[in-house]
Formats: sequence, C-alpha cells, structure tokens
Amino acid sequence: MSMSDPIADYLTRVRNAVRARHKKVDVPASSLKKEISRILMEQKFITNFTTVDDKKQGVIRIQLKYNDTRSVINGLRRISRPGIRSYQNVGELPRVNNGLGVAVVSTSKGLMTDKQARKENVGGEVLFYVW
Repeated sequence: MSMSDPIADYLTRVRNAVRARHKKVDVPASSLKKEISRILMEQKFITNFTTVDDKKQGVIRIQLKYNDTRSVINGLRRISRPGIRSYQNVGELPRVNNGLGVAVVSTSKGLMTDKQARKENVGGEVLFYVW
C-alpha cells in the first residue's frame, strides 16, 4: 500500500508516541525522514535516532526527549501538504512561537530550519512546525 504523505505519517507517529509517553518510536526509513530526524536532534527536540536495517525498507528508531514527565515536543503541525503546497521567500519565512519553535524548510540547498534558511538567504517549501 502506497502512502500519499510520508511526512504527515512521520509526524503523526511522533505525536502519538509523545501523547502515550513512549520513550522511543519506530518509523519507516527514507532519506528525507533521516534528515528530519537529524534536524530534530540538532534542535534538541529528540535525544537520538538510529537506523535499523529491516528486511525491506529499514526503520528509524527515534529516542524521544522528556523533561521530568513532560515532553520537549509540545506540538507538531504539517504546513505544506500534497494538496496545498506552501512556498515562502526568505523574507516571508515564518517565526514559530516568536522563535521558540522551529519551521522545517525544504530549500534548494537541502532541508534546514527557518533560522538557517534566513542565514543562507534562501526560501523554499515550509514542511512543518515543531514547538
């Protein structure tokens, strides 16, 4: 069965694991999902991620981060969807929760946060917000 929006599936799995207070979550692997996990780890939203080779596709095992009993991830919101794409110029890139959150942007220079995109002076497709 093919999936029409793998990024939304990734975000939903992480969101459900956070709500259920799981320590880790497994998602099907792809290079885009590895880059998203790398950004979440650099921004300190997750502690670590590893790639586990499976028979077919492989799995990314994400270690979620908690402060006492509260999750570091308070919210995830998909912005650009397959039906409605959201492209922004560098001057129009959003600030999530006045800089406390991060917008992940797909640019011509690769996947990066909104802050990195402003620094590189590139715009692109705003994939999702995390705060």
